[in-house]
Amino acid sequence: MITLEDWAEIRRLYRSEKLSKAAIARRLGIARNTVASALSSDEPPRYKRAPKGSLVDAVEPRIRLLLHDDPRMPATVIAERIGWTNSLTILKERVRELRPLFTGVDPSDRVSYDPGQIAQCDLWFPAVPIPVGGGQQLILPVLAMTSGHSHATAALMIPSRKAGDILAGMWTLISSWGAVPHTLVWDRESAIGGTGKLTDEAASFAGALGVRIKLAPARDPEYKGLTERRNGYFETSFLPGRVFTGPADFNTQIGEWVTGTANARKLRSIGTTPTARWSIDMAAMVPVPPFVPSTGLRNRVRLARDYYVRIGGNDYSVDPRMIGRFVEVVATLDQVIATCAEQVVATHARYWGTGATITDPEHVARAKQLRSQFHTIRAQRSAAALQARGTRSHGDGHVVAIRSLPDYDALFGVDFHHHSDEPAEGARTS
Repeated sequence: MITLEDWAEIRRLYRSEKLSKAAIARRLGIARNTVASALSSDEPPRYKRAPKGSLVDAVEPRIRLLLHDDPRMPATVIAERIGWTNSLTILKERVRELRPLFTGVDPSDRVSYDPGQIAQCDLWFPAVPIPVGGGQQLILPVLAMTSGHSHATAALMIPSRKAGDILAGMWTLISSWGAVPHTLVWDRESAIGGTGKLTDEAASFAGALGVRIKLAPARDPEYKGLTERRNGYFETSFLPGRVFTGPADFNTQIGEWVTGTANARKLRSIGTTPTARWSIDMAAMVPVPPFVPSTGLRNRVRLARDYYVRIGGNDYSVDPRMIGRFVEVVATLDQVIATCAEQVVATHARYWGTGATITDPEHVARAKQLRSQFHTIRAQRSAAALQARGTRSHGDGHVVAIRSLPDYDALFGVDFHHHSDEPAEGARTS
């Protein structure tokens, strides 16, 4: 076998110098058949080692039988069934090659989306505890949305993965975009459609926006690969080396980074930046509705004597004058608002931790005032009741004195007391 340099030289002498095959053979000191072979080959010579056998070859028929019965059988179980004692790596490689013969192949196509057609949504959980106050640090979800045509991304940290918080986050991001894609794609997130059917909250939200929420097939992450890749990009490019003082600081930092870096980066898949495509993408979307759809955590409860309501795992004080009445409580991403008969009776900044009691000092002062009034009224009623038991009055209000029972005994000459100068009945006398 000749070297690459000899192959190139033979072709140069023949094509450029116009030498004959015999002359080339004499100049390079090689056989004429070697020269002829080099000229007839359009590819440079490559050394090909003869394939060696593998230790797995002997057990491949048994592997095929096991995969025929159970195509999803793990390689570790196959190794145990066939009594494999050699390297597990080469066995896994062979199983990986053979498995598609029994499971079939599910190709994932590269899809291009029309402007305004679709946006993919997902939750990303950065492995960085975020201070939320009260000495608590939590791993909080980040809602990410990526448009299919422009690949423009928006992200926002939210308090929880409950439906109300997810939908509130979606509304915040959609409001920042100023338009809504025709279809919002979600995986089987429990608050959106964990059973394969949209939850009532998600369906109501989609109806209010006039768009569709589409659920991805189960166990098919490639279906929404755009946002999955964005989540990986967040992990490797945004998160390292950053420190966050709280959720608001996190949202400020990721908002600036998404605008200045993620959406300004040229992507090979679209040949330009998301920012450059965004205007065309947004123009084809559905306009944002003129009203705010129902989002956030919600609760309706009759206010108890302790005048606190629980929502999102925390207790918030309410105006104690509402005790005994029904109160509507809504927790947005930033506030907790309580209303009674469409009147606001409490407003608090939302606490993102759990197990906390948030109190408005005005509610405590008002409760103290009401308690004092209650005791005063009760004392007045008690005094009035005592007075009423000691007097009688006619219908015109004229008070009639009430005589004691001994006065009636004297009037009728009744004496129920024993006198010492008269012997008692049955007593002995001397």
